[in-house]
Amino acid sequence: MAAALADGSTTSVELTQAHLDRIAEVDGAVHAFLHVDPEGALAAAARSDERRAEGATASALDGVPIAVKDVLATEGLPTTCGSRILEGWIPPYDATVVARIKAAGLPILGKTNMDEFAMGSSTEHSAYGPTHNPWDLDRIPGGSGGGSAAAVAAFEAPLALGTDTGGSIRQPGAVTGTVGVKPTYGAVSRYGLVALANSLDQVGPVTRTVLDAALLQELVGGHDPRDSTSVDQPVGGLVEAARRGADGDMSGVRVGVITELAGDGWQPGVMARFRESLDLLVDAGAEVVEVSCPHFVHALAAYYLILPAEASSNLAKFDAMRYGLRVLPEGIDSPSAEEVMRATRDAGFGDEVKRRIILGTYALSSGYYDAYYGQAGKVRTLIARDFDAAFEDVDVLASPTAPTTAFRLGEKLDDPLAMYLNDLATIPANLAGVPGISVPSGLADEDQLPAGFQILAPALADERCYRVGAALETLLEKKWGGPILDRAPGLEGAAR
Repeated sequence: MAAALADGSTTSVELTQAHLDRIAEVDGAVHAFLHVDPEGALAAAARSDERRAEGATASALDGVPIAVKDVLATEGLPTTCGSRILEGWIPPYDATVVARIKAAGLPILGKTNMDEFAMGSSTEHSAYGPTHNPWDLDRIPGGSGGGSAAAVAAFEAPLALGTDTGGSIRQPGAVTGTVGVKPTYGAVSRYGLVALANSLDQVGPVTRTVLDAALLQELVGGHDPRDSTSVDQPVGGLVEAARRGADGDMSGVRVGVITELAGDGWQPGVMARFRESLDLLVDAGAEVVEVSCPHFVHALAAYYLILPAEASSNLAKFDAMRYGLRVLPEGIDSPSAEEVMRATRDAGFGDEVKRRIILGTYALSSGYYDAYYGQAGKVRTLIARDFDAAFEDVDVLASPTAPTTAFRLGEKLDDPLAMYLNDLATIPANLAGVPGISVPSGLADEDQLPAGFQILAPALADERCYRVGAALETLLEKKWGGPILDRAPGLEGAAR
């Protein structure tokens, strides 16, 4: 699309309008968006066309439209985090990543649906209704960023921003046949991201190709003095790595297969596509070896103590006093601040958010902190050491992104533990802060739905994810005869 804009075969207004038309055509079925901004997007597109006519483009992606997950603050546009407690809230400022895409000239199509406050793996926990997987509208698109992944998979947006706390970019990427990247912790600013768990959250790209993801991460990444966790290092080499990898040559690359992320509970079709992908990498010159990360088996338990603890602290700010929803308790003439707060939180938070707040508050309470949160922190350190030891022997680590393909809507909604298991392979990267990418690995035999191949690299070595991911993408496209999304059944009555 950027090339078409550059050679004058289309304009940003035409491109943006085409995507707005696509949203109007299919989003009633997909529900990828919570808010669409036609006026703002077209105005930004018109400004892009003016810059291009003057020979003063703002970036390589100037004029290419984008969607933004509704957990990122957008000045003048609603930001709800998929929750009733923020219904109607319009931020007075932009998140840093939003400011950067605006400065680069990308028109924002709208805000995408998500599990409430990013708590979920299916986008069924949104207070505004679930998003549907474009491959099968009866199935989930992953979570918490299912809206961004579904928008890209349904061709409603060519690019999207998501956030990944325990897999919320990569797992939706796997089940929708899109590319999802969790950058190194601190490589992309979190300023203006409504925090779920500060030590785990990371903003990243959601795209249809590895090169697109590299372009977007280079655009939004880099140091931000307003984010105390931002890494003070320049972003670069990602696009170059993706272009280099696209030649399909993996000579000299050592790939470690994590033995703990396989076995019982993994869908056979997902594992079959994973092994086929490994074989392609070997044929391209890579050396594949098995690597043990023994403490990964405890990652899920540690994560679901650390995340709720940080979430219970972060969500304390929603007190019905400063912004967002305010509910007055029934039958009380002059309610106290505490009574208003209780009534508001009861009405404004969904069941999953309440569950995690209660769990986190318990884990942080007097007498239990050391036994739960403190122990989880120690396990986190052991997981980071597993990564360090593994990367002494290999360049990247690999696993399936998610244990299964997309399950049916409602199938796991009443079983939180079953839902949490969807993040089994993605959580360790967040605990250790290392980068990861999910690349479509093909369609599982059982249901002809997409599976994902996850590549993990050492902290600040994001370019390795892009090189290996682009190589695998090239090799698989040769095998399939084209991109995986070309094999999607599509949406009835909607032509791409």
